[in-house]
Amino acid sequence: MNLANTGRALLLLTALILTACGGGASTTANTGPTPTATCDPNDPATFDECGTVLIGFTDADGDFLHYAVDIISLTLETANGRTVEVLPRDTRVNFTDYVDLTELVSAIAVPPATYVAGTISLDYTNSKVVVEDSMDPNGYKQAVVTDLEGEQLGRTNLKIVLAERDQLVITKRRAAFLQLDFDLEASHEVDLSETPAEAKLAEFILAEVHPVDEKNIRVRGPLVEANVEDMNYVIRVRPFNDRVSDFGRFVVNVTDATEFEVDEVMYAGAEGLRALNAAGAGTPTIAAGTLRTSDREFTAHIVLAGTSVPGHDRDAIVGNVIARDDNFLTVRGATIIPRAVSIDRPIHWHDDVVVEVGPNTKVFKDGYRNSDLTIDAISIGQRVTIRGTQPTPTTDALAPQILFDATNGAVRMHVTHLSGIVNSIMPGETEMTLFSIDRRRAGIFDFTGTGPSRDLDANPDEYQVATGNLTLDSLGTGRPIAAWGFPETFGMAPPDFEGRTVIDYSDVRSALGVGWGASGTETPFLSIGTDGLLLWNKNPDIDQRHYIKQGPVLIDLTELDSDTAILPRETGRMLFSIKSQDSLRLYADWDDFVTDLLNSMTGANARSMYAYGKYDVDSNTFTATKLGIYLLEL
Repeated sequence: MNLANTGRALLLLTALILTACGGGASTTANTGPTPTATCDPNDPATFDECGTVLIGFTDADGDFLHYAVDIISLTLETANGRTVEVLPRDTRVNFTDYVDLTELVSAIAVPPATYVAGTISLDYTNSKVVVEDSMDPNGYKQAVVTDLEGEQLGRTNLKIVLAERDQLVITKRRAAFLQLDFDLEASHEVDLSETPAEAKLAEFILAEVHPVDEKNIRVRGPLVEANVEDMNYVIRVRPFNDRVSDFGRFVVNVTDATEFEVDEVMYAGAEGLRALNAAGAGTPTIAAGTLRTSDREFTAHIVLAGTSVPGHDRDAIVGNVIARDDNFLTVRGATIIPRAVSIDRPIHWHDDVVVEVGPNTKVFKDGYRNSDLTIDAISIGQRVTIRGTQPTPTTDALAPQILFDATNGAVRMHVTHLSGIVNSIMPGETEMTLFSIDRRRAGIFDFTGTGPSRDLDANPDEYQVATGNLTLDSLGTGRPIAAWGFPETFGMAPPDFEGRTVIDYSDVRSALGVGWGASGTETPFLSIGTDGLLLWNKNPDIDQRHYIKQGPVLIDLTELDSDTAILPRETGRMLFSIKSQDSLRLYADWDDFVTDLLNSMTGANARSMYAYGKYDVDSNTFTATKLGIYLLEL
């Protein structure tokens, strides 16, 4: 396998982790407070004696394009062995939906206690997994998930281990937050030479009470009530396009700046709450916003409700526009959300969907409150949710292109993510070599028609991003760049893209991954100390995994002129872990981690290591916010 593919096929660390900010911890159970006997999670009359656990799902950035699997159950366990179900209904989840956000999946009443463990049950029998493959003309390949011995997975129980210090503490009438990060890249070794590709799973769920990486949160569910005076509304939590479950009550706060789309009409602030009131209890809602860590108060930036919710009264698709021919859009890698979800019509992924739009198609845009947009605004690369009708339903992902009718439907344009390399910087504009749009390689996009003439169509080798007054002092020619915004109106390029946010990748998270083969190595580092680790880049035991991924760039560790220094960051939350076959130890303090690592390396070989943080290419220094090493005991 070439470097690009092996970089995408990283098996980093086998672990299930739950931590908050604290020192090192073993997996020994903490006795903790005794659960309140009068709190019964099944009896609302006792909820005043309960606390609340908010469960969020997210995923680290990786190269899986689709990863849908059935979650059978999720339970938490107290120190005295009591088990509480916190996701009490089978549900299907596509973890790749959660790279840029965290989904609130549960706000369940639970007995006050210190929770020390948990279990999540997954069923891969009907899973749908798609991995990126740069050698394939379509840029992807379907995959099957197996265990490390190559046996295809069915139902799998994964144990969640909670750290001894700063565990999940639930107190009376208060909420605590638990974020589960299904790090797909860190937990799979992918073999693209097979058809379908084989993705070997090593259990890895990073769960945190105080997340190191904070993301926007999405909450979904039917309306209970809207309170205009209090500037909030209450929902029954119902994630994953679920139509019947009730995973607890949750308050969504709004401000005067909160954007609403209710039944395909735009509002803001209190006007949106009044529109919710008029829509009535049971109206489906989706909100995206931020969760304040001090008091777990959620404030929405944008709210969709009623017929504006995908799949409520019409079919919907979510994906990126890769080509346009007049009023026909080709949407690649579409998630199809049927209006009436059933066994025969499940939510599913499809390769390409051709969508017909027309003069009666309503067009909305995240962050844009006017109603004057037309279908001309929809251009190549745009991330979209489209509501309409799929005349001939199919769940065959490889079936020929299917037609989706949105001529009397609606399109919502979402913030779209670019990555590439800087060619030049001019006042108000940056030219880049475009590598990917929303993690899909630029080569699959047909930019025909993006300009008023063929010679003015967007060119991925000279892709022009309007930056306005954004500060770009840190950017330079040849550096990796990320941009968030919207493609220019179709037929109006250049510029090709309106950048709302443009950043140097040295200022965002990079990933480091290295493996030392099935037997590991005695000498992964040339030095281990409180001042950092010095990775031995020329170690002859290094296997196919040896890279730093900085945005669109893969840096081969074995080809660098010097060995890579790995340091902890100076401030902020951090997480370091040491995993062996029978134990897991977690640290928020670098010195404690190093002391354990020095002791543990006696009588053990290093099998693999991962790290997330910032990479300085000039000094060959990786500053880690998260790092884990997997040791093989001899």
